[in-house]
Amino acid sequence: MYVKDHMTEKPYTITKDVVISKAVEIMRKNHFHRLPVVDDQGKLIGLVTGGLVKEKSGASSTSLSIYELNYLLSKTQVQDIMITDVKTISQDVFVEVAAQTMLENEISVLPVVDENNKVIGIITDKDIFQAFVELLGYRKQGTRFIFAATDTPGEFAPMAKCFGDNNANLDSLAVYHTKERGAEIVVKASGAISVEDMAQILVNEGFKLKGIVQTTKFGTTKNFDVPEKTC
Repeated sequence: MYVKDHMTEKPYTITKDVVISKAVEIMRKNHFHRLPVVDDQGKLIGLVTGGLVKEKSGASSTSLSIYELNYLLSKTQVQDIMITDVKTISQDVFVEVAAQTMLENEISVLPVVDENNKVIGIITDKDIFQAFVELLGYRKQGTRFIFAATDTPGEFAPMAKCFGDNNANLDSLAVYHTKERGAEIVVKASGAISVEDMAQILVNEGFKLKGIVQTTKFGTTKNFDVPEKTC
């Protein structure tokens, strides 16, 4: 999953001479909170956010009247308050690189630039969350089978074969490492075979099935009991 697959392409940008009140209006009308600032060639030179406007203008603590504040915002240009040391990202890196960059720098947005530092997109923490949900297929119809694992080479191969032998399609796979429960494998599968039958086959084959959660076509979830081994 690359940044280019989850970023907003061709985002709104402004130049440094735009007044703050205009920047605020653009953000308000389009329901976002960040605006990259570019030069005449479209190269990134700064970033303005809704939070930055409040902080720099003193909107949340000023003694100015609303009229005086609006006048101030209409006369001040974004170059006077914008962030100039802006963290950026390439469109051709994995989404997790963007996520780690945000975590390390305690930020929630990254302008996406090309090799010439021109803004070609923007990715936010919400885009990362959405990518995570899509990766695991949370809202898509299918069933999650949760297995206890020993995290050894080749452990997943017979599990995948078992699903394949019973015409179950593997939609997603995740491996989690926890302090309390050790390694767990979560397989999202779908197919003609019933949940109950697939679960029974998995248990009978000796896999350590710990939980079963089905997502319906309506997006609701249903938990199934793990069956006892019958053979």
